[in-house]
Amino acid sequence: MGTDRTTVLITGAAGQLGAAVAAWFERQGARLVLLDRDEAALRRRFGAIADALLLPVNLLEREAVTATVAEAVARVHHIDALCHLAGGFHMGEPVHELPASAWDFMMDLNARSLIHVAAAVVPHMRAQGGGRIVTVGAAGALKGGAQVGAYAASKSALMRLTESMSAELRDEGINVNGVLPSIIDTPPNRASMPDADFSRWVAPEALAEVIGFLASDAARAVHGALVPVLGRV
Repeated sequence: MGTDRTTVLITGAAGQLGAAVAAWFERQGARLVLLDRDEAALRRRFGAIADALLLPVNLLEREAVTATVAEAVARVHHIDALCHLAGGFHMGEPVHELPASAWDFMMDLNARSLIHVAAAVVPHMRAQGGGRIVTVGAAGALKGGAQVGAYAASKSALMRLTESMSAELRDEGINVNGVLPSIIDTPPNRASMPDADFSRWVAPEALAEVIGFLASDAARAVHGALVPVLGRV
């Protein structure tokens, strides 16, 4: 593969938001490196994109993430932007009844995954002299709420990691920022909240545009921002 095009690595690419973000960057002419745990879903969504690099990996396996990113760099030569979209949601228990499994699940999915991806990607960005990193936090994690303690804590951890990475990397030409969506309008969210007013939620395509901006040269002066993306809420 050549080195003339912007290369964007997207984690959690097979999800609704991943599809929207990938489509946005494809329209800009970017080369796509798409990571997801579900190889079949990756191929269903993106098999028609001739030069997209589809790489299945479990983000909770640090060595596997490092090896996968190294494989990508060997093939595409550089990673100009990382959009870390992988994450998840859990609710139901009050804090005093929260099982260790639920806590570990949320912290692994929403915080540890970022640490593993950063460990794999940042050294390459430092070596090439710059890059853009965009994470996905949550507007709902700006404070705690009933029955969402583990989720709010884990997304808050991701937001603090985002700010810390920005402070650590900004002098090396690496911009690190995040978006804080409210509820994203996806089929699973509609199914779980059928009586909600979906028009007030954030469309994945609208969120993708904000992520695309933060991953672009137009945001070269933006560091450590956590941008609320609230739809009509």
